[in-house]
Amino acid sequence: MTDTPSKEKATPKTAARKAAPAFASLEMPAAFREIAEKGVIQAKEAYDSYKSMAEDATDAMEDTFATINKGTTDLQSKALGAAKTQFNVGFDYIEKMLGVKTLSEAIEIQSEFARKQFDTLNSHAKEFQDLASKVQAETAKPFQDGMTKAMNQWKLAV
Repeated sequence: MTDTPSKEKATPKTAARKAAPAFASLEMPAAFREIAEKGVIQAKEAYDSYKSMAEDATDAMEDTFATINKGTTDLQSKALGAAKTQFNVGFDYIEKMLGVKTLSEAIEIQSEFARKQFDTLNSHAKEFQDLASKVQAETAKPFQDGMTKAMNQWKLAV
């Protein structure tokens, strides 16, 4: 019988165990460590910057939608007020026409009604146009401001 050392079966696990102490004693060079740390810091700054831009864009969209909602409510209110006015004017006209005694009186009431309707329609159209322009300007402002801010931040980040 000869004395031969027992041979372990070489497997990737055993090879890694034997190699681990050799790698454990190696240190990463300071230059590599510094580069890695700078890369992590830059990645964190970029993430924070893009996160901030996304939050600002979301806030701008929320402000825009809130302004659209308010503007739509104002337009609906104006439309309901105009409809109520027209409804009442129509009933007044019918009431006057029911009390007509002569053809000339009917023509006079009809002419007055047509003139008032034309003036009222022009007035309402101008009010709607002014309100719609105001809503459009107010709606665009938060979106434009938010997008300008986000783009400026993006330019600084890049």
